[in-house]
Amino acid sequence: MGTSSKKQKNRKKEGRSHSAITGRHLAEARRLADDLCEGEGLELVHMETVTEFGQTILRLYIDKEGGVSLGDCTNVSRQLGDLMDVSLDIRGEYRLEVSSPGLDRPISKPADFDRFKGSMAVITTHSPVEGRSRFKGTLLGQAPGEMVCMDVDGTTHEIALENIKRARLVGNIGES
Repeated sequence: MGTSSKKQKNRKKEGRSHSAITGRHLAEARRLADDLCEGEGLELVHMETVTEFGQTILRLYIDKEGGVSLGDCTNVSRQLGDLMDVSLDIRGEYRLEVSSPGLDRPISKPADFDRFKGSMAVITTHSPVEGRSRFKGTLLGQAPGEMVCMDVDGTTHEIALENIKRARLVGNIGES
């Protein structure tokens, strides 16, 4: 795993004081980030927008074999920020953060449920499965029908990929 470091970059646009990062902007930013990371020999692990203290943050987690450095985060932040300024018409203010995924790595790609089979994870669902919406246990990988299997205290649960709101590894060291 790489250094858990963040590079923050404030991007201010003239106009409204609130963010205007739409679903279309996020999809295009994801495409730009995927292409940039691939060209730099990096993996875009996860991308999300969050609002903290009234400010919109576009957060990226990147990784590579052997882990990412602060320089990798800085490089991606600068290049992606410039690409977004040129390619996207975002009105409003947002902050761009780029960091390593850390010990609690987000899982957002279906193939990662197989890649991290045997690892401890937490999955939160949109709607309850077997009466619960939070599962903490060992990933058993994907099952037919776009399902993810997880062992929680000796009981196997199947969770539909489309029902997964959030999934993260928990305290796994050496994953990349």
